[in-house]
Amino acid sequence: MSLTVAPISRPAGVRRSELLLRARELSIVLALLIVFGFTTLKNHEFANAASIRQLLSGASLVALLAVGQTLVVVTRNVDLSVGSVLGLSAYLVGTLFRAHPNAPIALAFLVGIGVGVLIGAINGIITTVTRVPSLVVTLAMLYIVRGVDAEIVNAKQIDPTLIPHSFQVVGYEHIFGIPWLAIIVAVIVIAVGFYMRSFRAGRDLYAIGSNPDAATLAGVPSGRRVFTAFVVSGGLAGLGGALFLAQFATVNATGGSGYELNVVAAVVVGGVAIFGGSGTVFGAALGALLLNTINQALVAAKVSAFWNQAVAGALLLAAIAFDRWLSLRVERLESGRGERHVV
Repeated sequence: MSLTVAPISRPAGVRRSELLLRARELSIVLALLIVFGFTTLKNHEFANAASIRQLLSGASLVALLAVGQTLVVVTRNVDLSVGSVLGLSAYLVGTLFRAHPNAPIALAFLVGIGVGVLIGAINGIITTVTRVPSLVVTLAMLYIVRGVDAEIVNAKQIDPTLIPHSFQVVGYEHIFGIPWLAIIVAVIVIAVGFYMRSFRAGRDLYAIGSNPDAATLAGVPSGRRVFTAFVVSGGLAGLGGALFLAQFATVNATGGSGYELNVVAAVVVGGVAIFGGSGTVFGAALGALLLNTINQALVAAKVSAFWNQAVAGALLLAAIAFDRWLSLRVERLESGRGERHVV
């Protein structure tokens, strides 16, 4: 009896699955073009320069927070505190200008980022050291920070006249038709995307999300990487608070409310698997832009605002279902590798 072993090659199905993963971002771009095109046919004003700037500006803060959220979600965690961190950061930066009108602009951004980094570090320590699920930790932090914010604000509101013009310029000025806000976020998206793709620490995040036990056995410092992801997420949320104040020039105790749900929706719709291990910050940013474009398209079409949340929820469910189907398909294909032999 002879034993013939066929060469083990990579199954075509696996390659197809990877192509599907890469095509996810392309499908978002296609959806963007379809929504934009149909809305423009119905309302030509939707395609003018001012409307496009509004689309970019409106998606920028959610996209910024989605970048940090992607780092966390890729490791099979989630950060639900980003909206409350944004609100607290925005108010504290406004308080800085109220107390010190001539404070340097750079200091204002550092204060915002510092607030976020501190809260992100707390989330990261509790999640990695005590092993409490991040969903519980960050949900609790959401309420804690929101309560602290309400106590500090105490029904007060930042007066727009106290915010320096040079600071507000970041929120509403544009260059060659592109808002500064969108440019700042785009630079961060590119930088973080390059980091996740090209540096070992960034690739470790995918390893942790794909198989935490295997990553640990391979020597990946899982606790440190997850902690860093939470710190970056918090820092970007804090930066988002400073940019929120620059954009709107005012903030109260409700600032940032609901952002966490929009951010998670953008991340998942953008192709980041809620089960961890796959996705990119580019897809998350495109998801934020798609959701904002749909919202603005419904407004332009004079459709009830109720449908904004309904459409976002439907897209979220569809994206999660697709990710689950794809992950199960990849598992089946991977389990078949090495079994092509004939006795």
